[in-house]
Amino acid sequence: MGYYPYWVSLTFPPEKIDFTKYDWVDFAFVTLNQTYQLSFEDSTCPDLLRRTVAAAHAKGKYVKASIGGWGGSQYFSSAVSTDSNRRVFVQEVIRMIQMYGLDGVDFDWEYPGHEGLAGNQVNPADSSNYLLFLQLLRANLPRQMKITAATSQTPFTDNNGQPMRDVSAFALVLDWIMIMNYDVWQSSSTPGANAPLFDGCHNSTQPEASAASAVKQWGQAGFPLKKQVLGVPYYGYLSNSNATRLRTRASSPTALLVADGGAAQGSISFRNLVNQGALVASSTSDGRRRAFTASSGFSRYWDQCSATPFLRSQASRQLVSYDDPESLRMKGQFAKKMGLLGTNTWEMSGDTAQNDLVVALMDGLFNS
Repeated sequence: MGYYPYWVSLTFPPEKIDFTKYDWVDFAFVTLNQTYQLSFEDSTCPDLLRRTVAAAHAKGKYVKASIGGWGGSQYFSSAVSTDSNRRVFVQEVIRMIQMYGLDGVDFDWEYPGHEGLAGNQVNPADSSNYLLFLQLLRANLPRQMKITAATSQTPFTDNNGQPMRDVSAFALVLDWIMIMNYDVWQSSSTPGANAPLFDGCHNSTQPEASAASAVKQWGQAGFPLKKQVLGVPYYGYLSNSNATRLRTRASSPTALLVADGGAAQGSISFRNLVNQGALVASSTSDGRRRAFTASSGFSRYWDQCSATPFLRSQASRQLVSYDDPESLRMKGQFAKKMGLLGTNTWEMSGDTAQNDLVVALMDGLFNS
């Protein structure tokens, strides 16, 4: 599974998606306005969504539209707060599914019961209202239409702002959840891992923020492992830092890396780490996938505490926390071992042209 954001379409059109490696595509994003109508952020999106659906269906694969996102969660709270609002929202979702020939819908509400981005509406009853909305939607959609949700690493919050101890009612109406196990630590002078697999050193100040902990918490709260999907990143974070290791609480020519969007710090895709020369590919001994070694004045290190790599250049005073084929293969192995439904990626265009990252994920999921 993978997210396909509309803004990558100029360099990565939907016709380039390798559907031998993705069964489901989440088209990102559809936005919800203050009258609970659905629309797009860009005028090209309607045609782009139709092209994505056509490309997927031609290969026997599936597409959901993802509603919300970090910048699109402002009105979720009021949209689910009353019966009349919920009914308007449900009809909008049905209209969108029918108009574009979708196979389901994904909700990326960041986050029920928490403000998330400043200015988002929030209500202590968000999670209980969300459940009522999902139940109403499920009752009005054909059973084959999938309803999924992107979630944080901890279960939905209760009326007191604490993780719910029982989310089993959500599991009755959601086909699966995708746990967003990334953005744990972002750009910082004391950077940490973007997407920890586990808290291997048992000293994290965010012990709940890892794949292992997230899956355990959702499972203990009543969401079956077989309906959990592990979200993994095709990007990392570039930091200006003198750090020599990742925080767990926390003489060759040197390249100065530039984050996605041209900033000195921020997120950077795996593809751009390769394109800018910080990583170079080499074949592995088994021939199934490629490994990547550091170049251009960077050195690669392995963080045992999180099971993720990082790059460091003392000359440019830069550190990059990221995932590569080795760490993603381990995440695929973890998903298989735990009996999860699979993995989902943010986002597809961050992979190399040779699909090194998804190949590694599949290797972990199916060949280990």
